[in-house]
Amino acid sequence: MSIRALRLALVCPVLAWSALTPLAAAAAPAGGYVAPRTAFGQPDLGGYWQNSTLTPMTRDFKLGDRAAYTEAEAKALEADESSQVAAGNKPTDPNAPINAPNSLELKPSFLAAGGDVGGYNRGWLDPGHTVMRVAGQPRTSLITTRNGQVPPRKSGSASLGGYAEASEGSSGPLGSMDNPENRGVGERCIIGFGRNAGPPMFPNGFYNNDYNIVQTKDAVAIQVEMVHDTRIIRLNSKHRTDGLRPWFGDSIGWWEGDTLVVETTNLPAVQQFAGSWKDLKITERFTRTAKDRLRYAFTVSDPTAWAEPWGGEYEFAPLKGVIYEYACHEGNYALPGILAGARAADKEKAGPKGGATN
Repeated sequence: MSIRALRLALVCPVLAWSALTPLAAAAAPAGGYVAPRTAFGQPDLGGYWQNSTLTPMTRDFKLGDRAAYTEAEAKALEADESSQVAAGNKPTDPNAPINAPNSLELKPSFLAAGGDVGGYNRGWLDPGHTVMRVAGQPRTSLITTRNGQVPPRKSGSASLGGYAEASEGSSGPLGSMDNPENRGVGERCIIGFGRNAGPPMFPNGFYNNDYNIVQTKDAVAIQVEMVHDTRIIRLNSKHRTDGLRPWFGDSIGWWEGDTLVVETTNLPAVQQFAGSWKDLKITERFTRTAKDRLRYAFTVSDPTAWAEPWGGEYEFAPLKGVIYEYACHEGNYALPGILAGARAADKEKAGPKGGATN
């Protein structure tokens, strides 16, 4: 099936699908698989994993309520991706326009990179080359609501959009040019862009979608390649009551059979999800379903925002390698340049003798 034929076929839904309950979907290992145990008796989730995929967080509207592709459709998407990778990895014509290297029809997100990473070839990118399969089923979205979208919020519910509230004098959603602390947290490499670390955790569509899970008797650590973020999950503990909202929220966990259940509250406003943060609770479930598969399911709950909980699921696959140091922006000139531009604007506004200009 050609990619053109696939795009036409996707307009007409052929699969009926009822809403999934993610927590139930990941409650027990599939096919009777029993995960190996750690030295202290827990199911072993440890090791290096990755969640790169062609499947988006939310579903293409053309697919309606279709939760899964046919195998033919999934293979056609993967074949098209492989052809893009092959074309994108060819030597680049130095005279070619930035947005059309190798005559390749790049994805809009890659085009947005311009001449930066992803704007000239595919060697710098690892967005995922396969459709996400859960229990072997090729999914059309990671969210498992009936239409694959974030549910509408309650009428009148407050919503916090963007990474941060714009401050006075701001020139855009990332904040003012005047102060480094008003710039976005991803831009400053405090935490990664996208939601790699979560919760909930999603691939970012570009690169660094890799994880290392380390278990101890009393805690589980999830190291994320992007900006070397690390989540610490305290086992058999209670949520903090001091009002502090740490990065990635306050996560506690416990075992239900072979499934690690993680409950996170107290997320900071800057890490809002779908416009919710203050009363947001995210419940995640990690289940080893095969030697090479780790099922991940999440449920989002905020009674002030949505009438009922909702969520999604996917499966991690093994990472063929390990995670190395992530250097981010250390040593580059972006932030000094931005702030220097603001200082130059201040000087121009003040005039030659420090007074205001007309």
